Amino acid sequence: MHAAFRLSLWRMLARRHPSAFLLAAQLLSLLLYPLMDQTSEGRMLFGGVAVVVVPLAVWTVSRSPFFNITAWLLAVPSLLLTIWVCWVDDTRLLPVAAGLEALLYFYAAAGLIAYMMRDVRVTADELFAAGATFTLIAWGFAYAYFVCQSWYPDSFTGFEPERERTWLELLFFSVSNLSATGLGDVLPVNAPARVLTMLEQIAGVGYIATVVSRLIGLTIIQQKK
Repeated sequence: MHAAFRLSLWRMLARRHPSAFLLAAQLLSLLLYPLMDQTSEGRMLFGGVAVVVVPLAVWTVSRSPFFNITAWLLAVPSLLLTIWVCWVDDTRLLPVAAGLEALLYFYAAAGLIAYMMRDVRVTADELFAAGATFTLIAWGFAYAYFVCQSWYPDSFTGFEPERERTWLELLFFSVSNLSATGLGDVLPVNAPARVLTMLEQIAGVGYIATVVSRLIGLTIIQQKK
């Protein structure tokens, strides 16, 4: 009986706050990334996290049949490629999988932004959506940086400049860049990497100026009413 009650509670929370589940999955994967950064076992664990996070992103942004189909057309190939790369330990297809996942995360972020901009009243799920959207954009650009580094070697430098940046370093750079922290221990050094960096800076400023400021304004109006 207690198990059935807990299951029904989880189902209710999933229906009312799907963005919270996506945000939790993203933060959980962030905690697991230090374990999966450079080893083959880590890549397998990364594939396991992708199995959860990618379909969860699709489920969160499913607002219409067309949107749902498009999201799955991005999710399924990237998911299968990630599993295949982890299974056979062949990294040649990893940039293709990363490119598809970058498109999926950007697509999911666009869906959440449209969801937040559609309402005139701020709910708890929209606040979770604001956090989840930030992580989706940051993860999307991290995948884009990974593809850039694969296509254009030596795109980024930092500590130990003779080697490529690891996935965790690229994600750290993406989060620092998007949040305007700019710690500077990872630096873009060629034109494609610098263009991607500038695009993320523009996206970060635009996200704060439009979505976050709108949510803050609507919250203040609700409190006054």
